Amino acid sequence: MDIGDREVRISVRGLTCGMFVSRLDRPWLETSFPLQGMRLDNDDQVLALMRICAHVWIDTQAGAKPELRHLAPLPSVPVHREVRESPELKRLYRHDWQLEADVEEELPRAESAHVALKSRMAEVMADLRKGRRFDLDKLRAGVRAMIESILRNPAALAWLKELKRHDDYTYHRAMGSSIWAASFGRHLGLIREELEDLALGGLLCDVGKACLPPELLAKQTALNAEEAILVRHHVQHSLDIVASTPGASPRVIEIVATHHERHDGSGYPHGLRGVQIPIFGRIMGVVDSYDAMTSMRPYAASLSPHQAVAELYEQRDRQFQAEIVEQFIQACGIYPTGSLVELTSGEVGVVIEVHSLKRLRPRVMLLLDANKQPLPEFRIVNLGTAEPDAHEPGLTVKRGLPIGAYGIDGNELFLG
Repeated sequence: MDIGDREVRISVRGLTCGMFVSRLDRPWLETSFPLQGMRLDNDDQVLALMRICAHVWIDTQAGAKPELRHLAPLPSVPVHREVRESPELKRLYRHDWQLEADVEEELPRAESAHVALKSRMAEVMADLRKGRRFDLDKLRAGVRAMIESILRNPAALAWLKELKRHDDYTYHRAMGSSIWAASFGRHLGLIREELEDLALGGLLCDVGKACLPPELLAKQTALNAEEAILVRHHVQHSLDIVASTPGASPRVIEIVATHHERHDGSGYPHGLRGVQIPIFGRIMGVVDSYDAMTSMRPYAASLSPHQAVAELYEQRDRQFQAEIVEQFIQACGIYPTGSLVELTSGEVGVVIEVHSLKRLRPRVMLLLDANKQPLPEFRIVNLGTAEPDAHEPGLTVKRGLPIGAYGIDGNELFLG
């Protein structure tokens, strides 16, 4: 992080009037602030932020720059830290799912499942906007095909999700939450019925936004107080829709109702805390937050996957239950699929698959050589296996890179 960056992360102790706060360490809608981005005009605003946040992000081009001593780099996620066990999560573990396909082998089937489910989700939203009831059985069939792909190899759909990050925001978010939910559920050892409910919950938790004005959802400037209240109401709209849909399970309804609640009671709509939030609501809260942070939102820049993981890690035992956060990081890795990374050789690539036991040694598609020049052909290296003919022993990830580093556009990447 450098003071020359457009957006920098600082401790709230460094806030002063004249700064433009572009991001908090929690969603804006979970605070009393009506805006998604604000200029600090008085000391009361500074003190209010200091009461609820540990750090914030400052837009250095829209307001005053912070002092260097207040810069707050993202926390590093310990690689070898022992993951805390939760009796509740241990009870959920009922199946040890094994990989059944390579990423390259699974990708065509994953693409087919993704296209079909996105089409069905588009039908759902079209029905809701016309005031019609949607066909849950049809949507469930699409979810089942997606889950089968994730059970064979979750990396394929995670990779596709990153490639399609420029898709329509509403569908991209619904699909992203559903994919990550099912992938995380696979890691947690859930059975198919539970995976199905978790994935459906991810798809449907924001369907109530179909009741909101389209121009509000597409707004690229800060929301005013009235607009922020309207957006918060999407939870109740979603709950009304899903609870009245024949065939919706109690678990799916629970997920929709509680995915914006937070471990420390700072969430909404009811300010539930800790175990007052059902376990699947707590799981979806982590998953949905990760997907929101890594998605291209109309009102805020997206974080890279490894930055989002670091943000979640910092919020353990605050916004999110620590054991769930740590298990999520175990599932997706410190550098999740889609992360741009620099290797210890100086080469740059994108993570296409994470090894659960070797999180710093994923499979990487190399894009740039050690001099940061484009390679004539992309090539894939498996950092988890010894390849003495191609790379020196011990090659690993040196650091994660921000989105767009060295002019790389992830939307142009493909496997073929």
